[in-house]
Amino acid sequence: MSAVTQAEGGLGVTLTIRVLMHSKEVGSIIGKKGDYVKRIRDESGARINISDGNPERIVTVTGATESIFVAFNLMTRKLEEDMMSTLSTSALLSRPPVTLRLVIPASQCGSLIGKSGSKIKELRESTGATVQVAGDLLPNSTERAVTISGAPDAIIQCMRQICIVMLESPPKGATIPYRPKQTPVAPVIFAGGQAYNIQGQYAIPNHDLTKLHQLAMQHTPYTPLAHTSGFSGERKRRRTTADLEGAEAANQINTHEISIPNDLIGAIIGKQGSKINEIRQLSGAQIKIANPIEGSTDRQVNITGSAANISLAQYLINARLTSEASGMGTSGM
Repeated sequence: MSAVTQAEGGLGVTLTIRVLMHSKEVGSIIGKKGDYVKRIRDESGARINISDGNPERIVTVTGATESIFVAFNLMTRKLEEDMMSTLSTSALLSRPPVTLRLVIPASQCGSLIGKSGSKIKELRESTGATVQVAGDLLPNSTERAVTISGAPDAIIQCMRQICIVMLESPPKGATIPYRPKQTPVAPVIFAGGQAYNIQGQYAIPNHDLTKLHQLAMQHTPYTPLAHTSGFSGERKRRRTTADLEGAEAANQINTHEISIPNDLIGAIIGKQGSKINEIRQLSGAQIKIANPIEGSTDRQVNITGSAANISLAQYLINARLTSEASGMGTSGM
């Protein structure tokens, strides 16, 4: 919770709460084509911003107190729903807790802990949630992570109590916010319908990217010009780059050109080229954006690579354009 200000007209209090999430958790919050985050915004009235980053991102929720609670109620229940859908029957019986990692100025953490730990003990006992305050500052910031775990109801009760503490003890001095460092995505190649991340001399199968590629092939006109037999057994786990060179060579290199409206090209490029670089790394394609032409409302984008590379690049570009058109362009998708 990094900011507390009086709402306009003095009718209430506006809070800003920052949560540190992994990209997979952010995907749950966003939903397909941004539908779930739109629902959260509509039902709660809170503003939600999602930062760039990989694998960690900051989700910032701003609004009146009750709006904050509605937003977090929807978020925690969606996180629980998506988590439960991936668990086995035996794991479902134990019902694992939902976990949120708040990012709070260190100057407020003392009030949250209380004298001799009295306040944090009270939080745990009154809500049933597990609450932990990190001892160290998050890198290059003056903030700490506060981890809350439990059932959605317990988390919301705990959030209410934490909000009260933060309102009573505003931050002292300047706050340097934590910004997750973006981890470079490993280079990708495709062979035999399988995606591989290149790590040193090894090519490691990337099953999530393979599924994304298969989905891309269903939505774009490109199809692989050649297929090679897949690897099987233990050797599938680690193959040297040299082992895959022959298979990759079977895919002819193509160049495909698409047009993107000038007012949307920024969504494809991203801050300091972050988004276009991410698309290049994930797809394995070379992507060049032509300079603007006077009088033209579009920019030409050339995509070069195998048919698989091009299809995935097109799919990722279309996903960015869709998110921008649906109002997600400022959320860091």
